[in-house]
Amino acid sequence: MFTNTGWPMPEAPRIWIMGASDGIGAALARALAAQGARLILSARSEGRVQALAAELEAEAIAADVADSASLQTAADRIAMSGPLDRAITLAAIYDPGRVMAVDPALAAQIVTVNLTGSFNFVRAAVPLLRPGGQLALTGSVAGYVGLPQGQIYSATKAGVINLAESLRAELAPRVDVRLICPGFVATRLTEKNDFAMPGLLQPEQAAQTILAGLDGRGFEIHFPRRLTWPLKLLRALPYGLALPLTRRFAR
Repeated sequence: MFTNTGWPMPEAPRIWIMGASDGIGAALARALAAQGARLILSARSEGRVQALAAELEAEAIAADVADSASLQTAADRIAMSGPLDRAITLAAIYDPGRVMAVDPALAAQIVTVNLTGSFNFVRAAVPLLRPGGQLALTGSVAGYVGLPQGQIYSATKAGVINLAESLRAELAPRVDVRLICPGFVATRLTEKNDFAMPGLLQPEQAAQTILAGLDGRGFEIHFPRRLTWPLKLLRALPYGLALPLTRRFAR
């Protein structure tokens, strides 16, 4: 295909989105499709991701971040059609509550999906990226500090933030590593919360903010700022000041 000047048109970016079946992942897929991206959509729920792929004329590949073999099978399929420009994972599970009340089996599953799953995705996706390609991991503002009711979810997201920071140092400049840290977004996960969620956004709003950030130069994309900046300040305080403040949230 050529422009009216006779020069070849740049090829649309090829992007793999993990966790694309609903919520922020689905909204991000729709936003990228509107820009003309060539999408590969993955999730555990094969039916939902197939339906979204049909809607967006994208490729669907069922995969589970908790199963490294299924991710590698997906990566092998993707590699057959050439390199990726971007690889983004948003896959996560969440269950609110106090740490001592969480079921140990569920806690182990949350660690496996959120933290080990991010590691598994990195291992599968990085070899597929073109030089200078972009890898985006999704943490959370819940990973900034240990807050009441965050239970093991917050700990896993703190781990993802740390993992992204390490990868940013290790993989540059061949891979452009980015970190996405959303606040509260109206999804199936946050429907479980029984408290008022400050700065609650719709998935479409989150997707537009993420896209703008991925197209920019900053390492971290965090939003909404009226929530994230106070939590960043709380994280920066010494424990002698920060812990009495966090105890207030428990009350």
